[in-house]
Amino acid sequence: MPSMLTKKKLAIILSKLNVFENPKLLLEQYPTDSEIAATVLWDALMKGDIDDKTIADFGAGTGILGIGALLLGAKHVYFVETDADAVKVLKENLKGIKSTEKYTIVNTDISTFDKKVDTVVQNPPFGTKQAHADKPFLEKAFAVAHTVYSFHKTTTESFVKAIAHDFGFTIAEVYSFLFPLRHTYKHHTKKRACIDVKCFRLVGC
Repeated sequence: MPSMLTKKKLAIILSKLNVFENPKLLLEQYPTDSEIAATVLWDALMKGDIDDKTIADFGAGTGILGIGALLLGAKHVYFVETDADAVKVLKENLKGIKSTEKYTIVNTDISTFDKKVDTVVQNPPFGTKQAHADKPFLEKAFAVAHTVYSFHKTTTESFVKAIAHDFGFTIAEVYSFLFPLRHTYKHHTKKRACIDVKCFRLVGC
């Protein structure tokens, strides 16, 4: 990790990244708040899950979680994202990362990813447009990593606990947030709204 980087500075850097130009409603493309991303990533660093580790950012979108991991000293990050438009923005955001050998962009569905990694970080679709859209993300994460950081709506906590148990994972930490959603789609009537979201740190037995 760069010696001068702090949690506050990390949040500032992440806040300057480009977000979705034309977000797709069915993919539930919302930008991850930079303060929330920095909070989770910094704690992951303190727990030894980032520095010199191989990371996969599933449903990477424009790359905020994976780029944050790179800034905190990750050995290598796989950005796995199926949407080509999001990948274009991701590539722009990655121009600030000088060591191109430290990351790989995988423009495909997560189901085809088969690399073993140390840690998965992900903010999957919450399933508001397609029921259990987050399930394949959790299943793939459990298959390739020992430690997973995953964002979900608080109302689905029992589902996360159940599927984690089925795959031999335990919930080691829970982070609770009011997740800000900016006015992104036509059906949004407010400039900004907040929903209850939890990030789960899931660890394989």
